[in-house]
Amino acid sequence: METLDHKEVINLLLQLASILILARVFAELARKFKQPAVVGEIFAGIILGPTILGNFFPGAQEYLFGTHEMTNIAFDGFVQISVVLLLFIAGLEVELHIVWSQGKKALYIAVASMILPIIAGFVVAYAFPEFLGVNINDRVVASTFFGLAISITGLAIVARILMDLNLFKTSSGLLIIAGAMIVDVLGWLIFSVILSLSESGSDGLGVWPTIGLTLLFTLVMLTIGKGLINRVLPWINKKLAWPGGLLSLSLALCFLAASFTEFIGIHAIFGAFIIGVALGDSEYLTEKAKEILHQFINNIFAPIFFVSIGLKVNFITGFDPGIVGVVIIVGLLTKYYGAYFGGRLAGVSRKESIVAGFGMSTRGSMDIVLGLIALENGLVTEPLFIGLVILAIIASMSAGPLIGWARNLKV
Repeated sequence: METLDHKEVINLLLQLASILILARVFAELARKFKQPAVVGEIFAGIILGPTILGNFFPGAQEYLFGTHEMTNIAFDGFVQISVVLLLFIAGLEVELHIVWSQGKKALYIAVASMILPIIAGFVVAYAFPEFLGVNINDRVVASTFFGLAISITGLAIVARILMDLNLFKTSSGLLIIAGAMIVDVLGWLIFSVILSLSESGSDGLGVWPTIGLTLLFTLVMLTIGKGLINRVLPWINKKLAWPGGLLSLSLALCFLAASFTEFIGIHAIFGAFIIGVALGDSEYLTEKAKEILHQFINNIFAPIFFVSIGLKVNFITGFDPGIVGVVIIVGLLTKYYGAYFGGRLAGVSRKESIVAGFGMSTRGSMDIVLGLIALENGLVTEPLFIGLVILAIIASMSAGPLIGWARNLKV
């Protein structure tokens, strides 16, 4: 088995150290300005990448991230593990009983907040593929992807915002959270199908076997799988060292599910997400155990992924104001109005529908992950990916103030 040599080991350790240090500094700065940590971590990546460090100190950037090919392969392994774990804890946040408690209202808001962006995004991308930067050889799939990318809600980000505003346990807060959970599950199901239909994502078992196995995997994991987890977890908590036994077996289960969905032709993150939903919904997974998993992954692995975004693209040379403008306008307006009209159709008051519209417009890690996979699979170009990242940053930064403002409206 090939191994890293002396210099490559040093280089890999320097990469990880510089990423974790700068990510922590900028995450803390983001928190001081009441912004999500992910915003600071993305900025840290922009500084370490070709945009800033590569522009002003090209020798240092080249030494850190461009000198050793084997080191970069090893680092990519860290990034792949990071994104799988990130989607695993995103799945842990999906609480199915909250979804059921909100019922029809949450379903209307979630579906409407996805349908309008998907249709509008598809039309724009299909009509102007060269301008927007979608793969013209895979035009239908790439256009559908763009619509889906602007339809995703950042569940982790909106949950944090609602907690900061003391709205998490209110009727409006629970409605937004339930809607965001439904969007997450539907979004990843749709994206898995889109990726299996694309020319670049055809390494699995074929389109229809892949779609069938994806739906079967989801159904089994959220029914039989969830039941098995509920039976096994009490034994694990009682017989194995806590929290070590629970943590190691949870992550092993996450990697097994991720490897299965990767094998059938769906990205590994989908398996991690679904197993996270099944595990997180168990009454035997304590809040303390969830918190340990969240702290471990959010503070070590998540920064590696978000910083890696800035290492992959140049935000100056790849920046296209026309594309960014279209992505932001179409993304924000269609998401807001989709959720607003969905709320009104479900019989939600006008004020609560406005709050839901702003809440569902929050973006975060999920759509960035989705965009990066699409970039790596050739569905979109670098300028469009940059537009999606900027949309996520602007939507995340503005959601809190807009929700607070909407709560005080007299309508």
